[in-house]
Amino acid sequence: QVQLVESGGGLVQTGGSLRLSCVASGIRVFSSYTVAWYRQAPGKQRELVAQIPSGATTNTADSVKGRFTISRDNAKKTVYLQMNSLRPEDTAVYFCNARLNLGSYWGQGTQVTVSL
Repeated sequence: QVQLVESGGGLVQTGGSLRLSCVASGIRVFSSYTVAWYRQAPGKQRELVAQIPSGATTNTADSVKGRFTISRDNAKKTVYLQMNSLRPEDTAVYFCNARLNLGSYWGQGTQVTVSL
């Protein structure tokens, strides 16, 4: 019954910006979950981009630090990823994730393509 739906991906040029959104449904106490953004480029492993636990202290991968910002709105059960100064190496499918002790949930992903 839990569903995460990402949106906001698209095609941008180097240096451009995008804001990704992930809306959760079927989760009663969304604030209890650690939420995160992952990405996966073709032929590569999925990697953690940024996460924001229930305490709202963020953790961001070194590769995107200073460029990407994760945030959450618990009332709207939504997590955001603001992506600035995009580079071609940021091209990937971006997935949101929400986890508690008993398991985690994944969205279907949204494509981000950064052109040269």
